Amino acid sequence: MKLGGIEAGGTKMVCAIGDEQGNIFDRVVFPTESPQTTVPKMIEYFRDKGIEALGIGCFGPVDLNKKSATYGYITSTPKLAWRFFDFAGAFREALQIPVGFDTDVNGAVLGEVRFGAAKGCENALYITIGTGVGVGVYINGKLLHGLMHPEAGHIFLQKHPEDAYEGCCPYHGACLEGLASGPAIQGRYGQKGAELAGRDDVWELEGYYIGQAVADYIMTYSPEKIILWGGVMHQEKVFDMVRQNAVEFLNGYLPETSLPKDMSQYVVAPALGENPGIIGAMCLGMDAYLMECGKNL
Repeated sequence: MKLGGIEAGGTKMVCAIGDEQGNIFDRVVFPTESPQTTVPKMIEYFRDKGIEALGIGCFGPVDLNKKSATYGYITSTPKLAWRFFDFAGAFREALQIPVGFDTDVNGAVLGEVRFGAAKGCENALYITIGTGVGVGVYINGKLLHGLMHPEAGHIFLQKHPEDAYEGCCPYHGACLEGLASGPAIQGRYGQKGAELAGRDDVWELEGYYIGQAVADYIMTYSPEKIILWGGVMHQEKVFDMVRQNAVEFLNGYLPETSLPKDMSQYVVAPALGENPGIIGAMCLGMDAYLMECGKNL
């Protein structure tokens, strides 16, 4: 079955053609400009490809409430041109096929559950630490939706006693995103993370904050697998620091039978490399197709 996927990011839109087995046959990238400029290019790309369904993993916030008049819309994004744009509706109307829609990180965790590092898990998280911090949450065999989609990148943390930085989040200051994102590194040190690769103190502090967040997520979501990625996590040494700090913050509270002894097999990089988001988007399309046929996964 031929499927289309869109990984809609704040700087670029990745469009791809693939199938229900997680294969990717073709892809193209468009810069994220305005809906009036970018969306017609994406529609034209998909129009003659013969896809039977399309999935979209989108930057947020987005409306995922199917009973809402603005379901499928990007909502209160700081990217003003995209604010309250009917993203899913534009493709549904143009292509006349089922369209699945969710956040980019929910799409990524779905891709890893179906075909990657969390395959076989009923509960998993995908955390991306980059320009912002996003968390995709898969609980009891389903993507987590409720009041809205999870915004777990904005949880509040205990600050490191030697960190004087106030945080860069315009809403919360010193939340996880405000303390550990790429812009937080640049704000704290005056340089981008890539320019600080040799500074152990930079990455020890990242490990402290991300590890603390991982401990919080373990106790709130009880995931069987935690997948970490994003620009910040391309510094491989951060993984061990995150694992170590998570165990220290848990402080022996969880039973030994609960927490894996080998944390390197529990907090991991994505098995799908740079493709969890686009493969997950196609999974969203497949699910939308099955739902419209009166079936459920």
